Amino acid sequence: MSLGALMEEKRRATTSSSSSSSSQVHMSNDIDWQMLDKSRFFILGAALFSGVSTALYPIVVLKTRQQVSPTRVSCANISLAIARFEGLRGFYKGFGTSLLGTIPARALYMTALEITKSSVGQATVRLGLSDTTALAVANGAAGLTSAVAAQVVWTPIDVVSQRLMVQGDLSLSKHLPGVMNSCRYRNGFDAFRKILYTDGPRGFYRGFGISILTYAPSNAVWWASYSLAQKSIWSRYKHSQDHKKDAGGSVVVQALSAATASGCSALVTMPVHTIKTRLQVLDTEENGRRRAMTVMQSVKSLMKEGGFGACYRGLGPRWVSMSMSATTMITTYEFLKRLATKKQK
Repeated sequence: MSLGALMEEKRRATTSSSSSSSSQVHMSNDIDWQMLDKSRFFILGAALFSGVSTALYPIVVLKTRQQVSPTRVSCANISLAIARFEGLRGFYKGFGTSLLGTIPARALYMTALEITKSSVGQATVRLGLSDTTALAVANGAAGLTSAVAAQVVWTPIDVVSQRLMVQGDLSLSKHLPGVMNSCRYRNGFDAFRKILYTDGPRGFYRGFGISILTYAPSNAVWWASYSLAQKSIWSRYKHSQDHKKDAGGSVVVQALSAATASGCSALVTMPVHTIKTRLQVLDTEENGRRRAMTVMQSVKSLMKEGGFGACYRGLGPRWVSMSMSATTMITTYEFLKRLATKKQK
């Protein structure tokens, strides 16, 4: 039996012993992994999420350039500099590489998310936990495992795409001569070839450990917070006609829940995220030899450049990016699950 069916059965049992008053809280039946047409799920998911990534990519470029900049530079100034010296293409540097990596990374992410959520959710319900606790535990565990699975594919893509993003950044060339990677890349394939030649396979997994430390807890907290926020918001949406949620109401609740879950996650993980970005993009020079930055070198350079506040460079665009991305992604994700649900026989 699926998680959705188990929870629905439990709700019916609870409801039958209580009055059917308007104070009853209703949540949508969760669409379980077993209920999905996997081919439609992945094909439609690739198309929908590629569109979302295209729309939000310029914000990611701004965030990345702020994080590796040695001085505090506003988004407006960076945007103007990109527009003036690099044109529209400057806002989409590394996009092709990022998009190619997004498809397999998202596939791994969604598979791990749904399988874990279904398995853990069924276990928690059978243990007799409340719906709210079961949802939070299942979503938290799913967020943790999906983040780890996705990073196996995403870290190499992140390294290549971020190097392309900051290439041509005049502030870096001016303030950090010899510190930023001296290689110039024509495209993603050229970057891949040069990184492999200079750093070997390990070069593609720069910052992998710290990426796990950044995304795994963040993802776990985000999904747990999302489920709790959704439950809380639905409890205030209890007077809808026939006690059922219309499609428009579902989208609003999902969007509000996603936005609520994003803010704290961005704020808490920002310092680690900045260190991760620098590890993946910047090099240092020792005795005339170029070497990858270590975590301690990255921390020391940030403290020297602006103290603890330097760790929060790029917080603005990252906050906006996470909120917009989360809101768009979760509504798209829930819509995708409904499109990919198997037809009932």
